[in-house]
Amino acid sequence: MLTAPIINPIVIFSTFIAFGNSAKFAFLRVLGSLLVAMVVGIWLAYFNKQEVLKTRLANQLSGGNEQSVHSHHHGHDHAHHQTEKTSHPLLRQIRHLLQHSLDEFFDTGRYLIIGALIASAMQTYLPTGLMLTLGSTKLLAVFVMLLLALTLSLCSEADAFIGSSLLSLFGTGPVVGFLVFGPMVDIKNLLMMKRYFSGRFIASLVGLVAIVVSIYAWVV
Repeated sequence: MLTAPIINPIVIFSTFIAFGNSAKFAFLRVLGSLLVAMVVGIWLAYFNKQEVLKTRLANQLSGGNEQSVHSHHHGHDHAHHQTEKTSHPLLRQIRHLLQHSLDEFFDTGRYLIIGALIASAMQTYLPTGLMLTLGSTKLLAVFVMLLLALTLSLCSEADAFIGSSLLSLFGTGPVVGFLVFGPMVDIKNLLMMKRYFSGRFIASLVGLVAIVVSIYAWVV
């Protein structure tokens, strides 16, 4: 969930191109995302004791709501039982694929649209000029770039070009923090995570990612 928006050929290549065919920032971006993923994975495996999913989803997965889920799907399954027995297995699989795709589209698409609207408003009305003047020290510049990455909510292919344009103002470390933090934590992602994860877990996850990225950007 954390590294997929960064560690893929398209994003790595766009980062390479954005910084003048230099592999330095592409390497630092990939390394930073791997570091964050390792720390978060260790936290989830050995230290996190709180519930990750929302209570309703956790009950469904643990079987506590198995009867209601069975009742919910019983009518649908019974209605299509005869059709599925006579239809070709491949056609049945394609139909199930389309049904699940539509369900997921309408379930998560609304959060993506709302997040895009909020991010657009931030890009239009946020006084970015004021934020640029705050980057007087490296630590403060890192915080400003993390906040900028959150509010702009750019796609991971395009944010490298924004980061390269800010390199002369903030330096290497803050820009690397911007490149690593943005794809992991932005407005659209937070809204979609809120659909499935508990608010306490989201807050802990965002805080941990921000701390690790800040330290990494400071060291870089």
